[in-house]
Amino acid sequence: MEKLFKLKANGTTFGREIIAGLTTFFAMSYIIAVNPGLLSQAGMEWGAVFLATIIASVIGTLIMGLVANVPYAQAPGMGLNAFFVYTVCFTLGFTWQQALSMVFICGLINILVTVTKVRKYIIKAIPRSLQNAIGGGIGIFVAYIGLLNVGIIGFDSGVPALATLNKPAFWLFLIGLALTIILLVCKVKGAILIGIVVTALLGIPMGVTSTGDSVSFMEACGALPTTFGAIFTSEGLGSLFTDVAKIPLVLITIFSFSLSDTFDTIGTFIGTGRRSGIFSDEDERAMETTPGFKSKMDKALFADATATSIGAIFGTSNTTTYVESAAGIGAGGRTGLTSVVVAICFALSAFLATFVSAIPFAATAPALVVVGIMMMSAFKDIKWNDFDEAVPAFFAGVFMALCYSISYGIAAGFVFYCITKICKKQIREIHPILWVATALFILNFVLLALI
Repeated sequence: MEKLFKLKANGTTFGREIIAGLTTFFAMSYIIAVNPGLLSQAGMEWGAVFLATIIASVIGTLIMGLVANVPYAQAPGMGLNAFFVYTVCFTLGFTWQQALSMVFICGLINILVTVTKVRKYIIKAIPRSLQNAIGGGIGIFVAYIGLLNVGIIGFDSGVPALATLNKPAFWLFLIGLALTIILLVCKVKGAILIGIVVTALLGIPMGVTSTGDSVSFMEACGALPTTFGAIFTSEGLGSLFTDVAKIPLVLITIFSFSLSDTFDTIGTFIGTGRRSGIFSDEDERAMETTPGFKSKMDKALFADATATSIGAIFGTSNTTTYVESAAGIGAGGRTGLTSVVVAICFALSAFLATFVSAIPFAATAPALVVVGIMMMSAFKDIKWNDFDEAVPAFFAGVFMALCYSISYGIAAGFVFYCITKICKKQIREIHPILWVATALFILNFVLLALI
């Protein structure tokens, strides 16, 4: 283990990595049931998507852990799966086979962009103030995900407000949050994981922790052939470009998939990797001076890029690096051993789906909230009394949560960074790659408005 993952060199231990892996898995395990429930609305077999979700998560996370040796987990992304169903299939009228084909092409584009090191250069072009804003913003985003998952923040009559505390799940969440905070303040080892487990157990007599509907492993295996390789049939890639009138729409959709996928990953790596030391300044210098894919960041970006196409082959929407990985990093995860533990848990969940689905949001949401609190420390390095720096930092940090999208937060930060530099007549300080990325974001917003 030491030779493979370099635990001592990364300042971690075997036990800490195990705890971090379990913490990350429980924080993101909801995707096992949520993703098939969402994609099945587009006509896909629930059992097939269930198994495809697990397979894509296992393969993507293993590549991240064994190749890049970083503690990140991958799974079909929330937001991107909703775009897949509600926009691509329902609004634009594409079949799920065609939508999967576009996801597959998106993955190939991401691989090309990564191999040519474009994604690496984008990261290097982002000013340090915006990187800090992205880190703090992801903290807000992660905490917001937790609050929304448990439903304690409601939108009655379209107005956000604290929900009426009349449900056992809300009280369980508050108990779990208080418990987790107390354990962290008292510096108890494995505090976040202990908080999840104890809260889930307390949820049993409260009627919150209960098994959900699922399918057996054999039933899922029987359904998998309906999605596995569907992109290579006449209904998939074979039909995607046959209608000449629809080709511009196909290209716009692939572009939107790729842009969101790319910047979601970049934001997650910047936000969680820099402050924890997973991606250090030395690693960035290695990216510049070392040929090939030898730095951690290079390998991590490549691992992420391959996961989307792999997932599409099996039958799921964009597989991406999960922001919930921050929970495991907050628990002390620093190497790929954390990712391997997550992958093993996903593999076991194929046989234990009923029990995994019993972990309620009320038990995992406190972990996301406290990790969000930890990550917001990145805001302290921003010069908030300098309005020119504060404006793009504010939009990059806050819009992630308000728009429920890492990439949209980055887009807002880029746009206002360019505006402030133009007004200050400091155009030369804007990196050319930042100009291009900002233009692509604006183009994406325009195209989405038109379709």
